[in-house]
Amino acid sequence: MASGPDTTPASAPDGSRERQAAPAAPRGAPEGESAAHAEPPTREAGATAPAEGSAASSDVPPDTDRPVRADRPGRLRRLAALARREWRRTALAALSGVALALAFPPYDVWPLSLVAVAALSLLTRGRTGRQGAWSGLAFGWPFFLVLLTWLHVVGWDAVIGLAFLQGLFVLGLGAGLALTSRLPAWPLWGACLWVTEEFLRDRVPFGGFPWGRLAFANTGSPFTPLAALGGAPLVTFAVALTGALLAAAALTAWRLRPATARTARAYLTGLGVLALAAAVTVAGFAVPVPTKAADTARIAVVQGNVQQPGMDFLGRPMQILNNHVEATLDLAERIKQGKEPKPDLVIWPENSSDLDPYKYPEAGDRIDEAVKAVGVPVLVGALVDHPTKQGYVENQGIVWDPKKGPGASYTKQHPVPFGEYVPFRDQLSKVITRLQQIPRDFYPGDHTGVLQTGPARLGDVICFEVAYDEIPRDTVKDGARALVVQTNNATYGNTGQPEQQLVMSKLRAIEHGRAVVTAATSGISAIVAPDGTVTQRTEEFTQDVLTGTLPLRDDLTVADRVGAAPEWVIAIVGVLACAGAWLLGRRKRGARAGAATTTAAAAAGGQGEGPEGTDHDQQDRQAQTEGQHQ
Repeated sequence: MASGPDTTPASAPDGSRERQAAPAAPRGAPEGESAAHAEPPTREAGATAPAEGSAASSDVPPDTDRPVRADRPGRLRRLAALARREWRRTALAALSGVALALAFPPYDVWPLSLVAVAALSLLTRGRTGRQGAWSGLAFGWPFFLVLLTWLHVVGWDAVIGLAFLQGLFVLGLGAGLALTSRLPAWPLWGACLWVTEEFLRDRVPFGGFPWGRLAFANTGSPFTPLAALGGAPLVTFAVALTGALLAAAALTAWRLRPATARTARAYLTGLGVLALAAAVTVAGFAVPVPTKAADTARIAVVQGNVQQPGMDFLGRPMQILNNHVEATLDLAERIKQGKEPKPDLVIWPENSSDLDPYKYPEAGDRIDEAVKAVGVPVLVGALVDHPTKQGYVENQGIVWDPKKGPGASYTKQHPVPFGEYVPFRDQLSKVITRLQQIPRDFYPGDHTGVLQTGPARLGDVICFEVAYDEIPRDTVKDGARALVVQTNNATYGNTGQPEQQLVMSKLRAIEHGRAVVTAATSGISAIVAPDGTVTQRTEEFTQDVLTGTLPLRDDLTVADRVGAAPEWVIAIVGVLACAGAWLLGRRKRGARAGAATTTAAAAAGGQGEGPEGTDHDQQDRQAQTEGQHQ
């Protein structure tokens, strides 16, 4: 920043005028803005450009033909100054991001989600958009680094890269929070922007990645029942609004430090904000969560286990399939001995058959043996070759009947990029050789997974699909009376990822009023009641069988009926609030710039007229602008 006395001669021989110091920031500028961020004065009508070759018009030395980037040292100085000025705020943002990660499983300290939202609201309060963006990135990148540590089994570069990509969405959130913090009712607009950020992150790129939504950190909090009204987006909105209101209450308390500020109105304002935050928090208790079953079915969930965790969990061919066959045969023996009631259906997990049962007869025969032994339909998970597209594979859930054999099936609609298919395979696989471990791309299905499995009409959802709002919702609306999540978490065993996925099943149960069965190859398998209660679960890397009664329901919740409308409305409100704040700020900066120009013109009114004087005035204004940018 240019400041202090002038440094150029007053009357240089070449006719150039001395540069003036940059004007101070106008009074009433928003908190956090300095002269360096103020908009430069506009050019007056009739003013001419600086003369070619003058010091004000060019920094090119007389002995060179090409311009030199003279502003590069200035940029470095500004970056260094920014780092010195912002390091405390940056550190606080990073700690707040880590605190938010601890709100999620396997730590499950959900109140930290409120603390983290409040902290980011305060750190971006009254800042410029760029400063808010920096705080957002400093918050988001550490948050996802801690949350996604389970991805280290693929490689720490994958953790860092994906965390940074997801952190860019929080960068935008931080900028939006900074802009809207100057508006009345700023906690409301901030809460909307949290939903906007998740809306975008859930969809782009490559279909999005919904991990880390505030709703998934609050599957056992007072906010959870709100999912029955508006799904995960409404839970996120309520959590974000409460956190922002707590930030507003903290600001009010800070302003009450001087004795002169302790007025009745100030106290009432603070108490009102706290009361509103409390009301939003307990609102979920007033939401009815329907659980009454129209019918029931007795089920068995088989967890066959794998040989080892990590990328090489498959072991030798047929091993995982044999594990599930043996566990099912053991169940059949217990039923025969009267030690276990006969179930109406059996559920196997994703990839429970590690060979295509249609292509390899030995795999089909083993499945058929287990199904006939237990005597009821079994929902089998298998990878099968695409029937018409050479080189593609489908991730399927197949209803295998003891008399008819394989029947109806569901194909996973949302394959995972870089896990089940490789975008830009020809280009990226040459650079990232690790991608060659995915030899074939998964082909997406084109319909929901409503499958008649014995007496139960189940809705099949495979693995990460439980994280996406539309897939479980469409499945329920198509007639599913209970949901089944077939998953294979063996790659990420003992990393916290299975716990993070299980809480999504808890939220979906309340959102749709459906029991949710999670069937995993190595854990965690679980049975979740329609009210979100986990009634049974297994441990990781153990062979186990869960048996119980599954409630079947037909009624739709409010969240099912309204669909994605609440999310769209809240997200659009967030965008409009951000746009309105930007336009309002631009108008204020324009008014300040106009006032500054008028003042400068009045001051220069007696200093000369005519073309020469006008040219010198223009040079002065350009010098001031250059000083501001430095």
